[in-house]
Amino acid sequence: MSKVPESPQSAPAETPPRNQHSHQRRLASWQEHHGWSAAASLRRLAARPFGSLLTIAVMGLALTLPLAFYLLLGNVQHLGDVLGRNQAISVFMQPGLGAQPAQLLARQLGERPGVAKVTLKTPQQGMDELAKMQGFSSALKTLGDNPLPYVLLLQPRAGEGAAAIDQLVAEVRAMHSVDMVQDSGSWRQRLDALLGVGNRAALVLAALLALAALLVVGNTVRMDIASRSEEINVLLLVGASGAFVRRPYLYAGIWYGLFSGVLAALLALLIEFALATPMAQLSRAYDGKLQVGGVPPWLLLAVPLAAALLGWLGARVVSAWQLRQAS
Repeated sequence: MSKVPESPQSAPAETPPRNQHSHQRRLASWQEHHGWSAAASLRRLAARPFGSLLTIAVMGLALTLPLAFYLLLGNVQHLGDVLGRNQAISVFMQPGLGAQPAQLLARQLGERPGVAKVTLKTPQQGMDELAKMQGFSSALKTLGDNPLPYVLLLQPRAGEGAAAIDQLVAEVRAMHSVDMVQDSGSWRQRLDALLGVGNRAALVLAALLALAALLVVGNTVRMDIASRSEEINVLLLVGASGAFVRRPYLYAGIWYGLFSGVLAALLALLIEFALATPMAQLSRAYDGKLQVGGVPPWLLLAVPLAAALLGWLGARVVSAWQLRQAS
């Protein structure tokens, strides 16, 4: 039996096409140049340590300020939450009203869904509290009868909104047996408004400082390109592409941003550590209810990555403009 000849279509499958070899070589060369560019740019940063550290320090401090502002606003928010849970509505009964109407009103208000607790304070308790205050004890001795009324302290339930509390205050104020109502939670509305302004200011500050960091990297890369203009011109004359020439400077921007982001994260942790003791004392003053807030781990990881992206963007814009001028 004669041997069947091999199919002509099977020969190319054994030997890769020439264009496949060319593509693999280009990919290997591209990867090799990326590795060389990353290492070369890092060596250039280490070759001039003072200038590099100065640039990294300026960028790091600029990125630390929004983190410090974030820490401050977060802890003020926690403090507001604790104080908000302790807010009370003081209901002053009509002068001369007896204990029975005050107790009846206390039971009625305690049955409302938005009220967590009602505390009845007698006139004698109010007089005892005034007697403990400096300068009042001698004045109270001149009084014959106790002029203080019964007072109800209403504790709203946790999570009650400002609108529901305002409605409760209005309804209690309209009762005939009530002389005056003081809402100690009105400050919380002002604090929330101030925190809203602070959050918006933090975003604006972060955007401005990010722009400043981008400009710092761009200016550093611009000076680096200007100092190596002759080398760049030779590379362009022999046919090097703009991406080839630009790549080491892009990695330099990435290194600047990455190191400055790490510095900003470390400074944020240092600020958090410095505030730990006074914040712990403040928490003890509120029976441990105040939870000290810090920079979350995801933000500490995101800051170096975002800073590296900013560094790359600044280097990309400036290097493209500089190479366009050179060509």
